[in-house]
Parts: sequence; structure tokens; C-alpha cells
Amino acid sequence: MSDFVRVCSVSDVPPDSAIAVEVDDRELAIVHSDGNFYAIEDECSHAAIPLSEGDVEGAEIECYLHGSRFDLRTGRPLSLPATEPVPVYRCRVEGDDVLVDVSEPLDPEQSDIEELQES
Repeated sequence: MSDFVRVCSVSDVPPDSAIAVEVDDRELAIVHSDGNFYAIEDECSHAAIPLSEGDVEGAEIECYLHGSRFDLRTGRPLSLPATEPVPVYRCRVEGDDVLVDVSEPLDPEQSDIEELQES
């Protein structure tokens, strides 16, 4: 069963950027890119650096400290030095509200990426 909660307004996250939010004691980065919204744990798997402070391009976010890039749809690392995925969560937009389901992270090995984006 999914349990979506409101985390912010669409207008809180400008295009090609991310903001930090806390949901049920989880630190998340809410990312707006190419008209889509994503929810990813706000900590690089290589070092304890907030991903919400990194650069966003397409469906990727880059850690500002060492340059590791992550796929926002799966959490998989796309470049070194990170080798472990970062948890991602289902995210959707209803009106001006961005909602996230933090009940369970998505499986980074999921092959059908289209199902991961629910906006």
C-alpha cells in the first residue's frame, strides 16, 4: 500500500534544481528536471554530502564535492567515485503539490524505468 505525503509545492522547486526536505525522519532531495519531479535520498553514497546542493541535468543529479552522478529514476550511480545506488522514492504531482511515498524505496534494479515516474 502506498502512502503519499505532501512535501512541497511545485513552485518551491525551480526547473533544473533540487531542494532538501525531511519526510518521516528521512532527508530527501526533491528534484525538478525536464518537467518531472523526483525524490532521492539527500546523501551521496560515496560521501555524506547533500545531493540537493548538486547540479541537475536531465534525469541526473551530480554531487558537488567529488562529481558522482546519479540517475534520478533509479538512484544508480552513473560515474565514479560512487559505486552504490542512492534510494529513490515514488513521486507525483497533484495540482500544485509534490507528493512522495516514503513507505519503501524503489528497486534500483527495476528494468522498466517508465513505471518509476508517476507524474
